[in-house]
Amino acid sequence: MCMTQAPAASKATRRRHDREIVALAVPAFGALIAEPLFLMADTAIVGHLGTAQLAGLGVASALLATAVSIFVFLAYATTAAVARRVGAGDLQAAIRQGMDGIWLALLLGAGVIAVVLPTAPALVDLFGTSSTAAPYAITYLRISTLGIPAMLIVLAATGVLRGLQDTRTPLYVAVAGFVANAALNVGLVYGADLGIAGSAWGTVIAQFGMAAAYLFVVVRGARKHGASLRPDTAGIRACAQAGAPLLVRTLSLRAILMIATAVAARLGDADIAAHQIILSLWSLLAFALDAIAIAGQAIIGRYLGADDTQGAREACRRMVEWGIAVGVVLGGLVIAGRPLFLPLFTSDSAVHDIALPALLMVALSQPICGIVFVLDGVLMGAGDGPYLARAMLLTLAVFAPVALLIPALGGGLTAVWAAMTLMMTVRMLTLWLRTRSGHWIVTGATR
Repeated sequence: MCMTQAPAASKATRRRHDREIVALAVPAFGALIAEPLFLMADTAIVGHLGTAQLAGLGVASALLATAVSIFVFLAYATTAAVARRVGAGDLQAAIRQGMDGIWLALLLGAGVIAVVLPTAPALVDLFGTSSTAAPYAITYLRISTLGIPAMLIVLAATGVLRGLQDTRTPLYVAVAGFVANAALNVGLVYGADLGIAGSAWGTVIAQFGMAAAYLFVVVRGARKHGASLRPDTAGIRACAQAGAPLLVRTLSLRAILMIATAVAARLGDADIAAHQIILSLWSLLAFALDAIAIAGQAIIGRYLGADDTQGAREACRRMVEWGIAVGVVLGGLVIAGRPLFLPLFTSDSAVHDIALPALLMVALSQPICGIVFVLDGVLMGAGDGPYLARAMLLTLAVFAPVALLIPALGGGLTAVWAAMTLMMTVRMLTLWLRTRSGHWIVTGATR
């Protein structure tokens, strides 16, 4: 991998990379957990309205999360493109590139609204939602869909700021958005007595507030550096083309997670309950590792834009070392905290018995996950989206038959998470081969 291509860096160089990684990764981690906190706040507030309302929120939130995760390439692709131009010393072009991404986000958001509003009842019905919960799910989904353009603008604008090597502003906006969302939800749900509709409107208002804050920062930067704010058809098309491979990558990963959940559901109620608990922990651990990956996107893009291949290799090597170290620490925490973690979610001893060995598998896989997340971020920062798409499709092709055979072979939940570890191992190998080949290193303001 990149570690084999770069000679051991000096202590001063390692310290410089460490400072860069920490400065970008720590605020990025705080911003990453904002979205789950939004959902937690909504869940806590709506949960006191009744079981049917909470069930409706669960269905609608799952649909909204899927829609937004599909378009996460708006952040990833924009980060890499903007960082390259920053490295090349052309801040005007960097912000112009970011504006193209924001305009694309606005167009995609309008398209999602046009699709979801009329089809909301059918989408809710696909989940097999009960007749009592369905009306609440439809209400929440239709109102919250109006906030999707703001959510996508936030993704694209976050990518702009990350590319500009700024992860602090997204953290500040995320914290302010979380506080506003919680206050609005309480006020509208209970103060204005709007019920679940009040929760949806509160979240939409908070999302548009966050989008406005991001636009203020980006527009101010555009005016400072003389970048045009007008939509550019060629630029928007280029953003869409750069994001298409990352969309394929994301859909493939979502398919893997859906297959794992479907297999766990076929094993029994206790197994799927344990799986959901473990998946929530796995996702939380992923945020910590993804923060390093975000730093990788911004740092690698900047080095390649500046034609500094040696710096890119050294930074890659150091980030892999960080990924392994953080993975080892997280794995150790999971092993040590297993007896304390499970009772937070359930007192069912059967679920505990099923989850404990699967959690051990998750813990042992964390160093692998650390390498995967870092190299994924490195290749995104290099703009190597087509390879990432092909690699994830290959991973899906390996994972799917193995996972689907588990029930037939009498395997349990531990086997499901062994298959997930296999999936991460395949990803690690494909990413290692690419970074070792050096084909990802393409310098210049554009790839």
